Order: sequence, then C-alpha cells, then structure tokens
Amino acid sequence: MAAHWRRRDVLTGLVSAACLAGGLRGASAQLESKQIRLIVPFPAGGPTDIVARPFAQLLSDALKANVIIDNRGGAGGSIGADAAAKADPDGTTLIMGTVGTHAINSSLYAKLPYDPVKSFTPIAVVAMAPVAIVVHPSQPINSVAELVALAKQKPGTLNYATAGVGTPGHLTAELFKAASGIDIQHVPYKGSAPAVTDVVAGQVQIMFDPLQSVLSNIKGGRLRPLAVSSKSRSPVVPNVPTVAESGYPGFETTAWWGVFAPAGLDAATTAALSKAAEQVAQGKDFQGKLEPLGVIGASLVGPALAEFQKGEIEKWGKAVRGAGLKPQ
Repeated sequence: MAAHWRRRDVLTGLVSAACLAGGLRGASAQLESKQIRLIVPFPAGGPTDIVARPFAQLLSDALKANVIIDNRGGAGGSIGADAAAKADPDGTTLIMGTVGTHAINSSLYAKLPYDPVKSFTPIAVVAMAPVAIVVHPSQPINSVAELVALAKQKPGTLNYATAGVGTPGHLTAELFKAASGIDIQHVPYKGSAPAVTDVVAGQVQIMFDPLQSVLSNIKGGRLRPLAVSSKSRSPVVPNVPTVAESGYPGFETTAWWGVFAPAGLDAATTAALSKAAEQVAQGKDFQGKLEPLGVIGASLVGPALAEFQKGEIEKWGKAVRGAGLKPQ
C-alpha cells in the first residue's frame, strides 16, 4: 500500500513539474513582443537609473520584448512606487525598487501610499553596492580604528556628510555610531554630488555614501577610503577592508536594487520574469557594465527575496529609530 502511495506522489510531482514548465513557457510567450514598462522611481542619470538602463536593455533580449524606462521621481521614490503598485498585474509594468522604496521608507514616512510588501510581487534583487566610509586625505585618519579613536577623543566635533536624511549612507552611519559608541555630527545634503564636492574641498571631514558616488575620487586620491559596509570586500577596491573586518563582526549594510511587479501577478508570469531577471543579473554583460562603478550584479529570487526584504525592513527600521527620526 505504501509503495502505491509513493508511486502516486512521484507521478503527481512529475505532473506538477510539467505543468509549471508549461506555464513558464506560456508566460514567456505571452510577454514576447509586448511593451513592458520599467518604472524608475528617481530622475534620469541617478544611481537607480544607471542600474535600470542596462538591465532593461538586457531584459528585452531575454524576454524578446520591448522594455522601456519610465522615470517617475519624487517623494523619496514613493510617487513611482505608488504608480507601479496601482498598475494592472499583467506583467507589463515593473518597478526597479530600491532599499529606500522597499525597505527604508516604511519607517521613514508616516503614511506611504503603498505597502512595500503587500502592494508588490517580488521578482528579483539584481544589484547591490556597499556604503563606503571615506575621509579627506588631510585628516589624520587611515583606518576605522583611527576614526573611532579620534571621535572618542573629540566627541561631537567631527562631521560626516551624506546624500540626505534617511538615505543608506545616513542610516549606515547611525548603525555604525551605535556599534562603535562614537558621537559624530550629521551634515545632510540634497544628493550625493554636492556632499562629495564639500568633502573633497575639506569642508566636512567624513562621508558615508554608496561606493559608486565616491569611487572616482577614491581612485583619484581626493578621498581616502576607510572601509566598505558589505559582507565581503568590493572587487573594485580590493585593498579596502570591510567594517566587519575592522573590528565590528556582523556589521553589514548594502544599497540594493530589485525588480517588483504589482501584487496579484500570476505564478507562471512571476516565475518567467524571475528567471529572465536572474539570467540578466548573473550575465557578464550586466555585471561588466556595473562593476566598474562599484555596483555588483546580484540575484535573489522567490522566497529568498521575500526573506531578504523582511530582514531589510527590520534592519533599516532599527536604524531610523536609532537616529531618532520621526516619521514624516
């Protein structure tokens, strides 16, 4: 009797696998020659746009579809995210979500027009970048240990720049302050560019920002890198240690970019899009365009992405509360 049931279970499993494979092929065929809108919830030319454009081009090839970019900036990415959340869940509207739109904003804003989890179908995380800690070369600081020692010697007198309140750089700094027990003062800017300009000019001593925004100045010797916030070192600055290596085991933050569809997308189309996104993210073409910028192609799909997003919402929520930021 038991053998009979086992045979039936095997046959059921084979039928289910065949149905899924058929569904995948059907969903892929349905998307062929379609126009797919990839919403970028920030202006053209910014970090998210830089990730999204080569991704859209390569996703077009993978799906045999026409993937176009739709820049919808404003409100920390919330305007674009809301537009994506309200679109029909038919696979023709996607969003290049970020650590901001799909993790940080839920703690930073009192009333979001969308829910970062319930309003979306997760497709895949496709790229990540560490936050870099850099200083002006005139500073007597050559390592994280020396930064902490100087900050403890002169509490409240060192300043750090970021691209703005609630950005990955700001919240990484707040997590680092909590981990190291130091008191350094936040100087928020309206974007990475003006912040970098002032740190290079020596107006502010320290900066926390995703690696791609400071990389050219690191390579030009205008900024001195102390550490990166990722779990492992960045291949573009392999001599720069991680924060974890620098005496803070387990410390890890990353800026990331992930593709999401509106909630309610059917399983077969979700699987087809996830497979195509993973193929692009792992491909040499995509990685070759991003890695010189300090951004790494990555792929997290399915349950792994859902679990990752849950952890990110908790981590960044703790950072927002630790920074004493009141929801806006």
